Amino acid sequence: MSQFRKIIMDENGMRRALTRISHEILEKNKGIEDLILVGIQTRGVPLALRIGEKINEIEGVQIPIGVLDITYYRDDLDNHDLADREKASLPFGVNEKKVVLVDDVLYAGRTARAAMDALMDMGRPKLIQLAVLIDRGHRELPIRADYVGKNVPTSRTEVVSVNLVETDGVDQVLIEKNED
Repeated sequence: MSQFRKIIMDENGMRRALTRISHEILEKNKGIEDLILVGIQTRGVPLALRIGEKINEIEGVQIPIGVLDITYYRDDLDNHDLADREKASLPFGVNEKKVVLVDDVLYAGRTARAAMDALMDMGRPKLIQLAVLIDRGHRELPIRADYVGKNVPTSRTEVVSVNLVETDGVDQVLIEKNED
């Protein structure tokens, strides 16, 4: 069995997608009032920071950006210790805020659902939106992204890997599949 890899988005493609997403966020929310970005650990965090930088370039104002660890909200863990859920926190309140969750890949929808559960435990946002770099389909839950960098139809046997300079030393998105 060999591994087939194809680059489906390079550094320039990622930059353009994140710039477009930033403009769409501003347009849909009519500016930055009550707007906060929340990056889902791990690769959603640098993407949220990049979107925040773009918004700052456009609007001249730094909006709050938080980091959300949803480990204890995932439905695929055996041990759901409620005390551990307190580890998911943000340095600001979410009540009556427009929260944009940021992640790298939207697949089944379970990560987004866990992130929404974590946010709702922290307060009552005015609204929650989802921004993803890649939407690869195959939803198991009725969740869709409000902002998508690129839709990539995939088979369930394929893997979409987002590599970021901050974590991997290079900006690219790969699609991988096993060939028999």
